Formats: sequence, structure tokens, C-alpha cells
Amino acid sequence: MKGFKFAGICAGIKKNGGKDLGLIYCEKPAAAAALFTRNKVMAAPVLLGKEKIKKGFCQAVLVNSGNANCFTGKKGIDDAITCSKLLGDCLDIDEDLVLVSSTGVIGANLPMDKFEAGIPEIVKHLSSEGMDDFADAILTTDTHRKIIKKTGEIRNKIFSIMGIAKGSGMIRPNMATMLAFICTDVDILPQDLKMCLSAANEKSFNRITIDGDTSTNDTLLALANGSSGVKINDTDSNIVFQNALDEVCFQLAKMVVKDGEGATKFVQIIVKGAETKEDAFKASEAIAHSNLVKTAIYGEDPNWGRITAAAGRSGAQVVPEKMDLFFDHQPLVLKGNWMGPEAEKKTAQIMKKNEIIITLDLNLGKETDRFLFCDFSENYVKINAEYRS
Repeated sequence: MKGFKFAGICAGIKKNGGKDLGLIYCEKPAAAAALFTRNKVMAAPVLLGKEKIKKGFCQAVLVNSGNANCFTGKKGIDDAITCSKLLGDCLDIDEDLVLVSSTGVIGANLPMDKFEAGIPEIVKHLSSEGMDDFADAILTTDTHRKIIKKTGEIRNKIFSIMGIAKGSGMIRPNMATMLAFICTDVDILPQDLKMCLSAANEKSFNRITIDGDTSTNDTLLALANGSSGVKINDTDSNIVFQNALDEVCFQLAKMVVKDGEGATKFVQIIVKGAETKEDAFKASEAIAHSNLVKTAIYGEDPNWGRITAAAGRSGAQVVPEKMDLFFDHQPLVLKGNWMGPEAEKKTAQIMKKNEIIITLDLNLGKETDRFLFCDFSENYVKINAEYRS
């Protein structure tokens, strides 16, 4: 994408020797907007980023994996500031235009010697084709990089959006639930970009869960450099751009869930027929978070009682006698009645698929919501039991 360069190198932060330092650089200051974790234990780069992003512009983003720089006190903040200054000096830009982001183990100080050596080195590797290296450098327990690109057209001009994300565990929707970086070449005001990003986030990253844990480092950042000449300055252009941004964020969110730690199945729970939007959200969220539901899906057991029970404890208005439950298009419960062993047998076959859609119709109203989640296997326990070793 014109005007953006990327890099990813091994700076020696990770124990496994993989790429662990990534950089996004924009040739001129870009309009910027970001959303951060709502966890009250916030990492140093999040605390710093929340202040810097208020100016609405950014030119470089430095991301490290292998160390979260969280629960590190004043030293953590000082280290994040030092990294910003080092990168600003190397790029000859104002340090206020540098954002830093981290992911990894909580409670350990950054190995600053690695950053002092790595920052000048990564600047040398900047390239318009370096997005794969950047995507690899920000991974932790992910099994693969997550990148999506999309183009659109406004007033006979083409614009582009690219998204790069990391996330596999410690994923619970309460903002962005991982690290994600959106680069686009549209010309848009920072405040308008923030509105678009918030709307896209609500339909995507705020509708996913893997393990119910909200990270301390969650960051969703968008940069718009205007290089395409496409202006987002009226209702029509905003709709086109919003739809494209929604799709990029949704596909990234889906990639995160499908790469969930130890996951074998990708599931979409749709709750429809709710009295209110809040009820649809509450019920779908409770089902997606339920470990009993997730383990039943891993075991390919159509244990519909776990799903209806989760909806019942969610705080949403439900009437058991009105509930319909479908796996894909197969009804398992209609008007609160189990459809019998033959329906359960057909449902069990559906559950052998890698991707499943579960629909719960409350039959109480017209509101709908959905969550994306994955199953829960013994491999999730193993990965996280050994995470710091």
C-alpha cells in the first residue's frame, strides 16, 4: 500500500529465537484512531498510547512480542517512552508520532539492551513488502500470521485497507481483545476514523471469545495516510468505507477465533427473537463464554441443555417454552421441546464439521446478535500451563 512500510526482525526478546520486533512506518503523519483494553490492569504501552492517540496522528508503530511490559510500574512506562524516543531518533520523526505496543508475559521488564540494538536494525529492514515479516513478529501462541487486504471504490477512485492482527489466547470481547493494526490510504479526519473504527469493532472484535480473559494489552489501531486521494467526507463515502472496514475487522476477528489455542472447531452462535438488543447480546455472550458449551462442542456432543441453560442465566428475558434451537439448519428444540433421538443423531453429524452455526430463537421479539467462539480442548490447558516455561 502506497506510503506504508513494514518490517519484522528477531531482536532476541523471545526465548524461541523467532521474529519478535515489528515496525509499521508511514512516510507522512497519518490520521490515527485507537481502542484499548478496558482491563484495569493496563500495560505500559497502553497507558502511553491512550495519551498519545489524543492528538489524532501517528507515523510509526513499534510492536514487540514475548514481553507484555505490563505490571512493571514506572520503569515500564519509562522503558516504553525510551523505545519511542529511540525509534523517533532513528526515523528522524517526533517521538509523539510514535506508538509502542507489546504482547507476551506479564510482569517482566523489557530487555532494553535488545531494543537498543534492535530498533536501529529494524529501521534498515523497512519495506513496502514487509507486511509478512511484521505479521510474524507480533505473534505469540498463534499458529500463523493473520493478514487481510480489501479494496473499494469511491467516486471512480480505488482505496485500500489492510489489516494485520495477532491473537490466539487471552481473548474475551471487552474492546479489541488482541492486537490489530489497520492501514488504509483514504483521506479521513481522525475523529471520523475513530467513529468508523468503533463501529467496526462493535460488530467484530467485540463479538469474539476464546477463553473469556480480557488481555491487559489489547490495542486496535487504525492509520489513514490519504495517499489514494479518496476523501471520506460525506454520507455516501462514509458508508462505502465503513462497509469495507467492517469486513476487514470481521475477517480478522474470525481468523483470531479459528486460531484459538487448542481449538478444533469454529462456532457462530446467533441469538434471534430477543425482546431487546441487550437481551440478544447477553444471551449470545453467555453461550459463547460457557466452558460447558465449549467442551460439549469439542466432544461433538449435542448437549442442548447446556446452551439453553447458559441463555437462562445470562440475565436476558427468556421463556423456555418458546425457545427454538438449531444446529446449522437442523432443529433440535422447537417451542421448548426436544425433537428426539433422530434429530439429536443428525445434529451429532453436524457437530463433526470444523465450522458450525448454532441459532437460538427466543421468539420474544425482533432483536438479533451473534458471537464467534471456538471449542475448548485439553490442548488449551497444556499450552497455558507451559506458557512461561
